[in-house]
Amino acid sequence: MENKNVGWLIIGIAIIMVIIVFLFNNVIKENIGLTCSHGSTCEMYDSLNVQTWISLVIVAVIFIIGIFLIFSKPKEKIIIRTKKEKKKKLNLENLDNKEKEVVKLIQDENGAIFQATLMERLGIGKVGITRLLDKLEAKQIIERKRRGMNNIVVLKNS
Repeated sequence: MENKNVGWLIIGIAIIMVIIVFLFNNVIKENIGLTCSHGSTCEMYDSLNVQTWISLVIVAVIFIIGIFLIFSKPKEKIIIRTKKEKKKKLNLENLDNKEKEVVKLIQDENGAIFQATLMERLGIGKVGITRLLDKLEAKQIIERKRRGMNNIVVLKNS
């Protein structure tokens, strides 16, 4: 919710509180008039006036907060623009067949694939896929990112 809307809401609540204070004030004055035998010099009238002023001061503070929120400047939105890098074409000349196959599988999956999925598709065990990915990572072709109990293998240039 915007500051302005919250401010109007708080002012509305403050106005309702003023109405409630005056309604209660009138009811209490009537009760004092019925129960107090001293007339207008009764101490209960003084107590009622103090309580009314305290209530009105509290409502005034709430009202001022509402006014402040209406006229306060909202925080500026921060816009972050990402710079798109041109995709570099992968140089696959220095790779052996298994490494090329891994790169092809990752490209087919839009540049990212789970390591476990690579193991299944290539029919290689954990140790074999780890060594293969270590070589590709050393050649800066792929990057492994930890996701829970799995690794996601991502092409670096995608």
